[in-house]
Amino acid sequence: MMKIYLIRHGQTDWNIQGRIQGSHDIPLNETGLMQAQMLAEGMESKPVKKIFSSTLKRALATAEALRNRQQAEIIPMPQLIEMEFGKWEGLTWDEIEEKYPIEYRHWVLNPSEAAPPGGESQNQIIKRCMEVLHIIVEQTGGREDIAVVSHGATLAWLVSVMLGPDMQEESIIVENASITTVHYSPLTEIFTVLERNDTSHIKKGKLI
Repeated sequence: MMKIYLIRHGQTDWNIQGRIQGSHDIPLNETGLMQAQMLAEGMESKPVKKIFSSTLKRALATAEALRNRQQAEIIPMPQLIEMEFGKWEGLTWDEIEEKYPIEYRHWVLNPSEAAPPGGESQNQIIKRCMEVLHIIVEQTGGREDIAVVSHGATLAWLVSVMLGPDMQEESIIVENASITTVHYSPLTEIFTVLERNDTSHIKKGKLI
């Protein structure tokens, strides 16, 4: 049996501005760096042997803060980068709807097949998430507690893939530097969410 701690990276300036980051390599801001340290402290009671991380700077910096506390191995995984939004990256949702009204409506009505111009469809990111789960189970045997550091949309889809078709991605919220804990049984091959979107380790007063 294993526990998988799904961790979203700390805050970036684009998070504050409401801009779609996608595959853009946006670094953590000062608050995000503090959140990463608080996350690492909060994870001290949840030791892991491996940290599977997106290769984007904001995720790797979060993973490194955790690694420095636990001396765990970081395993970079390009499959864990954020969902790619193509030409929509750098824009807010209001700007996207204004500049790409036809493409945006098509994407909203048929997200599984449609994709932002130059970006990914939901079917494509689901395929990536399935690859991630296969690699993680293969490399751990389903018997090592691990952390997975990634991004909002990718983590939401990862949880959705874990729990099956009844779980909609839209209902899964993961805040910056949050921890979602999932149990996996190698005997039954069943994933169970134990705790979702935990941010209790973030000391709000220090971020003001």
